[in-house]
Amino acid sequence: MGYRVAIVGATGNVGREMLNILDERQFPADEVVALASRRSVGREVSLGDRTLKVKALEDYDFKGIDIALFSAGAAASKEWAPRAAAAGAVVIDNSSYFRMFEDVPLIVPECNADAIAGYTRRGIIANPNCSTAQLVVALKPLHDVARIKRVVVATYQSTSGAGNEAMNELFNQTKAIYVNDPVEPQKFTKQIAFNVIPHIDAFMEDGYTKEEWKMMAETKKILDPKIKLTATCVRVPVFVGHAEAVNIEFETPLDADQAREILRQAPGVMVVDKREAGGYVTPVECVGDYATFVSRIRDDATVENGLSLWVVSDNLRKGAALNAIQIAELLGRRHLKKAA
Repeated sequence: MGYRVAIVGATGNVGREMLNILDERQFPADEVVALASRRSVGREVSLGDRTLKVKALEDYDFKGIDIALFSAGAAASKEWAPRAAAAGAVVIDNSSYFRMFEDVPLIVPECNADAIAGYTRRGIIANPNCSTAQLVVALKPLHDVARIKRVVVATYQSTSGAGNEAMNELFNQTKAIYVNDPVEPQKFTKQIAFNVIPHIDAFMEDGYTKEEWKMMAETKKILDPKIKLTATCVRVPVFVGHAEAVNIEFETPLDADQAREILRQAPGVMVVDKREAGGYVTPVECVGDYATFVSRIRDDATVENGLSLWVVSDNLRKGAALNAIQIAELLGRRHLKKAA
């Protein structure tokens, strides 16, 4: 007997990836319900070779649903996730709304699987920010060996992280530039085609953006509150795939060769680190893959016990949909245990 699963936000980029990954990983679901806002009712989405018709979230009561995967934004999660949990579903929420609640576990299965037991307090589990998810997958095995003191990270985040409209803006601006049409930013604050924008989410009083704050706060919650982290988050003209330049300072010595071997054995990590032209992974190569790729592993001689890394992952997958499905799998193995 399998689970009854609801996908909230099924017509969005992440919702569609959730459906793809449920099928790819043969998640034991007897029924999958596709939900979105009323304006999407009747639209069709794919689950393998099956077609699902979208139902209205506003009219759905979640009765009998075992797992509800939310990817419809913070406002929808704030309103509907507690209702789904009250109806008996375990909610796995991809929005930012619940991540820093003390009674909501924030889970990356490769990093803090045991924390999932805390879901019983609210019936809600939070999925981290896309840039945080791939970062902590790379940091965790190194932290276990040498204890991380400080991380400095610069991100190179694709437009898909900002939704369909953002991807369309990159496409339309690129076409416009080639035919000398005017370029007018709409989703972004500045031109995104052939440009980079050091601004993701709202600015905070201290000068950091909320995206940068999320990386700091979420890394502490997932891995260790003692880790110091500073981030600069940048939007780049790429459709899918986030990259990060990561500098790490450890409490004890850990050289590049040791780190390379540790990462090769780490769950969810793929090391591609040849010190030659093309011996590294770029965003276009990670699209559709489950792994978090680590390249350019090298010693940092400017600090004691320092390393630098290049980390790349499909933000729609490990950064969002895949991590959510992995949480659902973990939940099933350890707690729900309904499916054979």
